[in-house]
Amino acid sequence: MTNIIRAICLMLAATFAFALHAEESERYGKQKVVYHINYNGGEGSKAHLGAMRNIQNHINAVGAENIDVKVVLHGNGLSLLADAKGNDKMQTTVSSLKGQNVSFHVCNNTLRGREISYEDDLYDVWEEDIVPSGVAELSRLQQMGYTYIKP
Repeated sequence: MTNIIRAICLMLAATFAFALHAEESERYGKQKVVYHINYNGGEGSKAHLGAMRNIQNHINAVGAENIDVKVVLHGNGLSLLADAKGNDKMQTTVSSLKGQNVSFHVCNNTLRGREISYEDDLYDVWEEDIVPSGVAELSRLQQMGYTYIKP
């Protein structure tokens, strides 16, 4: 009898969680968001990990199927992907977000100006991730209806 009660409780909890997620999705609807990162992560990449946590929380609230997230990195923000080269936690976080269709856009002006090789110096960056200018990309995305967030 205890197993039956436990099974019923689990089913009710799952139904409640599904209903709550559906309610949140209806509340927020479809969203397009650009997160702007142009600062150092600090000791242990704390600021960058916090920004990535904000993005994950945003996805959790809206639902991965209801959100299009772009992360634009320029200037000191490229340190997020540079730090990820040797930081397993940051690698896991970036990979997890990419697995939820979050795209990372890297400023070519910063790459050239700081002589950074995206292939050698940054974690999981490909040629198609490079944009000519980080700030111009922010403006372009806002003109396309993306909401600007700077965590």
